Amino acid sequence: MSMTSVVVLGLSIATVVLLLGAFFATMRQDRKTERRRATAPPPALVEVPMQERVSAAGHVGSDYADPRTIKVGDRIEVHGAGSRVLGAMHVSCQGQQWTEYLLDDGSRRYKWLSVEVRLGLATGDPPHLEVLLWNDVPTQGMVPAKSMLIMEGVEFFPIDRGTAAFKSEGDTGHPDRGLLDFADYRAADGRLLSFERVHGTMWTAAYAQPLPPGSITIIST
Repeated sequence: MSMTSVVVLGLSIATVVLLLGAFFATMRQDRKTERRRATAPPPALVEVPMQERVSAAGHVGSDYADPRTIKVGDRIEVHGAGSRVLGAMHVSCQGQQWTEYLLDDGSRRYKWLSVEVRLGLATGDPPHLEVLLWNDVPTQGMVPAKSMLIMEGVEFFPIDRGTAAFKSEGDTGHPDRGLLDFADYRAADGRLLSFERVHGTMWTAAYAQPLPPGSITIIST
């Protein structure tokens, strides 16, 4: 064998040895890495802070009047129509509180305005201010059913019912204190229907009209 062939063969063997060494070194490093991954503790869970709830009033008090500041004797406008606040019923049921104001718009057809801070529909949703204008509907001796009922040809489905305590202020036509039964319903198109009965009286019913922010103006107190 010539000297050149010996040199070439030697270089080839050396290259193979180096490649094998690098391969085994890589394998050892991979095994060490896998062992470290297997024995290392799991990464700590980072607690993401919950989003801070938005004030239930939103821009109430700056962009428009806060309905929660309405008082008995106030003169207010609802969609531009003037009314006098004759009285108020402060109602409480299982930790939830709301106020119902009796309004006289001069037509002798009194209306109730309810103001309530309600929780969000889904977990984590901020509370919101719900303002409803109620218009009486003839019940003709009807009583609230525990299942679907039909009022003026519309199907309403029960959403809530119970008994609440109330305290009256001003002229409401009800005692200073007492208990109030209620049963709330909703139609497929979103319309609301509510039955109420102060203990010792007959059931009355009313449809609700949600009022958007800015619908109420407090003229005088």
